[in-house]
Amino acid sequence: MSANFPSLGRLQMKDPSHDSHDYNSEISERAEVRAGYPLPFGTQETGGGVNFAIFSRDASHVRLELFDHPKDAVPARSIDLDSACYRTGDVWHVWVEGIVSGQFYAYRMDGPYEPSLGHRFNFNRLLLDPCAIAVSQLPPWDFAAARGYDPLASEQDLSFSKMDNAGSMPKCVFLNESFEWDGDCPPRHPWSKTVIYEMHIRGFTIHPTSGVDHPGTYRSLMEKIPYLKTLGVTAVELMPIQEFNDTPMLRRNPQTNQLLRNYWGYDPVVFFAPKASYSSSGGLGQQKLEFKEMVRALHKANIEVILDVVFNHTAEGNELGPTLCFRGIANAIAYTLAGDKRYYKNYTGTGNTVNANHPVVRDHILAALRYWMIEMHVDGFRFDLASVLGRDSTGKLLANAPLLERIAQDPILRDVKIIAEAWDAGGAYEVGSFSERRWAEWNGRYRDDVRRFWRGDQGMLGLFASRICGSADIYTKSGKGPEGSINFVTCHDGFTLNDLVSYRHKHNEANGENNQDGTDANFSDHYGSEGETTDAAIASIRKRQIKNFLLTLLISRGVPMLLGGDEFRRTQGGNNNAYCQDNATSWYDWSCLEQHQEIFRFTCGMIAFRSAHPILSQEQFYTDAEIQWFGPQGGLPNWTDPQAKQFACLIHEDEQHALCLLFNATVDAIDFRLPSLLPKAQWHLAIDTAGEAPQDLFAAGEEPRWENPHTYHMRPRSSVILLARCTQDQGS
Repeated sequence: MSANFPSLGRLQMKDPSHDSHDYNSEISERAEVRAGYPLPFGTQETGGGVNFAIFSRDASHVRLELFDHPKDAVPARSIDLDSACYRTGDVWHVWVEGIVSGQFYAYRMDGPYEPSLGHRFNFNRLLLDPCAIAVSQLPPWDFAAARGYDPLASEQDLSFSKMDNAGSMPKCVFLNESFEWDGDCPPRHPWSKTVIYEMHIRGFTIHPTSGVDHPGTYRSLMEKIPYLKTLGVTAVELMPIQEFNDTPMLRRNPQTNQLLRNYWGYDPVVFFAPKASYSSSGGLGQQKLEFKEMVRALHKANIEVILDVVFNHTAEGNELGPTLCFRGIANAIAYTLAGDKRYYKNYTGTGNTVNANHPVVRDHILAALRYWMIEMHVDGFRFDLASVLGRDSTGKLLANAPLLERIAQDPILRDVKIIAEAWDAGGAYEVGSFSERRWAEWNGRYRDDVRRFWRGDQGMLGLFASRICGSADIYTKSGKGPEGSINFVTCHDGFTLNDLVSYRHKHNEANGENNQDGTDANFSDHYGSEGETTDAAIASIRKRQIKNFLLTLLISRGVPMLLGGDEFRRTQGGNNNAYCQDNATSWYDWSCLEQHQEIFRFTCGMIAFRSAHPILSQEQFYTDAEIQWFGPQGGLPNWTDPQAKQFACLIHEDEQHALCLLFNATVDAIDFRLPSLLPKAQWHLAIDTAGEAPQDLFAAGEEPRWENPHTYHMRPRSSVILLARCTQDQGS
């Protein structure tokens, strides 16, 4: 028996071909809420809607809430994510149709509340997206409201609240804006041509004397670009602008009874979002565009932008802190926990420590850095308490920390400047040994040794000489050159330059901590009277010492960093830890610029002098052929004499030009025997910090001939630079 099959010739089949558009419409999903995709994290506009994706390994339930206004306590729409359809691995995701730029959103997450196991889920807490690129400025939020303590909670359960906090929490902002970069290119200054100006966006121009139209904002920094160009700096290092809570703390100024504020900003809530309150055009997403405008304008002026970034801790604090973001999403992964996981290891002095070497956290930090570089065109990063980023989940310092290596070797970040604050509050101090050569370091030993030498401490001669030569004794062992050393005498953390020569002791009473906060190791002096003085002799010494510090900083090999306002003697009244002083204590008083025009002129002149003499900033240590040391009477200095506080060096620029640097840190005048000159060469005076303006610093080409070729009479506490020039260079 045989089966009967129809003839293939007679078989009729429907033509499957469709118009592409019609076919796509026929089979496409039509739901306005769809499963979406697990990547990328955060938000992404696609196909007429927005994809939301967020990581949480241990959550059992996730809800996306959409708001019409940042003050709203009730969402306009809530979307619950079913783990069966809206979860891929540890990532929860959803696509929502019709979302437009400017949409406010946040999350809620449920899961185990078991602090002893590291879990602190609380569905009553509205949570910020860790990848949010903007956070609403309104409403004003404070630590107490964010904690939302439940008065009925037990002592062991203070961090869990049954009160809904949506009305007191800011919201994330979805943005899909376009921006015209106008062909923006990063300046990419080599380290040898870099001069950094550390500044606070708000404090720089918020004072009424600033003379800007938009005080305390990104736009105000654009207004001050001509000033920065006159000064001669090549990079601004911005104190934290990652979104943080700047509203009042629970502590008051005991002198005024005013609530203190988180002014510095070393307390981030999310790593991707620029600070909303620093925007003059609005804090509902406009902050991102205004930040870009600022970067574009600075780049046009050939000035780089370096961000002071805080990845070592967050604003969520210790076990009694507020739940804002990471704690309610992935507490056991985001933070380094103690043996009893209810508590947080604290290597930062702020209550918690980010678990930076967990693979998920590493990826998050790296993504944030790439975002600031690619999307926001930032040129570099200074990492606050960077040693924390080299600790593992137990707190142990790693020999080759994966995160630090990834940052250094990342192909996207290859051209950005990376700077480590190479210590933390847990006892690590890695100056000279921090990670690989790509990492530059804040050289805390430079600061201390230079301060101590000019204060007149004993036994500082050799250390001071090493510091001005690039600190080979610190960096050679790790294979770094002078460019690895970020040299500074002052920074935001400590005395200003004016206060360094005006106070022997810190005066932090206004911080409300009984003057117990801030370092006692200031290596400062007041030269006769604590604080402000009308004594002309004391004032003269202070001015001379300021010039000595500025000269030292700007002739030293390595990368100089100037604290903003030091160029016109900004004072904090002796407060060396003004982190909570959002007031005249910290603000830049621009009337000082007119009052201290001599110091401003000297600072500009020293930056110009450094630029005119590249020998001072080369990215290698001096060779014996380049530099010669001598004491006041000629011959080598007595390096081992603890009483020695005077010495000099001759730096050969080429076969016919040389710089002679003389230093006298004593209270006595002294005659220095000058080195022999080449035939037809003569000495010219470039700088004498003991001189009164304009005789303290001469512009290039205007340096007067020094008639005595054998001796220079140095006044007390002063430094001098002489130039050796051949006759044919004289122009006559």
